[in-house]
Amino acid sequence: LGCRFRDETLLRLALTHPSVAHEGGVPVPHNQRLEFLGDAVLQLVLTRELYEKFPGFGEGPLTKARAKLVNRRTLAEHARQVGLGAHLILSRGEETHGGRERPSALADAFEALLGAMFLDGGLEVARDFILHEFAAAFGELSALPNIENPKGELQELLQPRSGRTPEYQTVRVAGTDNEPLFECSVQHNGVELARGSGKTKKAAESDAARAALARLRE
Repeated sequence: LGCRFRDETLLRLALTHPSVAHEGGVPVPHNQRLEFLGDAVLQLVLTRELYEKFPGFGEGPLTKARAKLVNRRTLAEHARQVGLGAHLILSRGEETHGGRERPSALADAFEALLGAMFLDGGLEVARDFILHEFAAAFGELSALPNIENPKGELQELLQPRSGRTPEYQTVRVAGTDNEPLFECSVQHNGVELARGSGKTKKAAESDAARAALARLRE
C-alpha cells in the first residue's frame, strides 16, 4: 500500500466488510465508521489541492472537477490498483457472490483505508497517499480546456426557473483587424444580466456569463 501502520488493527478494521458483522453470532467491528471518516479526509485533501492548483476556477468548476475525481467507480479503480480486493475480510456469502470485485465494496474499503491512515499517521500521511494515487487524475484535469464552463453553468441556473436559455449578443467590436476586442451582453427574458469582453466572440460571451453568475450569486 505504500504505507506502514503502527496500529495494524486499524488496517484490519478498514478491510473488514460489514457482511461479517453478525456472521458468527457475535458482533464484529467493521469498516463503515472508518469509511465515513475517510470520505471526509478525501474530500478535504482533494478540495484543497483543487483550490491551490486552479486559482482561476470558481465554485462551480471546482465542484465539477472534484466530482470527476471522486465517484464510486473511480474509487473502486483506485482500490484495485493498490490490491485491496485480495485483502478484504468478507462473509462466506459475500465471498461466494463476488464481493472481492464488487465496486461498492472496493470503494468503501478504499475510503475506510484513508480513514485508518488518518487515525494512524495523521493528515499528512493520508494526504501524501491520496495525492500520489490521484496524481494522474489531476494531470488529466489540467489538460481539460473546457472544465470551466460559465455559459453552461448560467444555463443550468436560469433554464429551470423559466424554461428559457440565456441569449448572447455582440454589442460592439473594437481594436484592430489583427487584434479585435469583442464586447458581448447576456440577456434572459429580455433583461440584460451582464456584459463581458474578450479577444474572440466566444471568450466575450464566456466573460459575460461569468459576470452574470457573479452578479446572481451576490
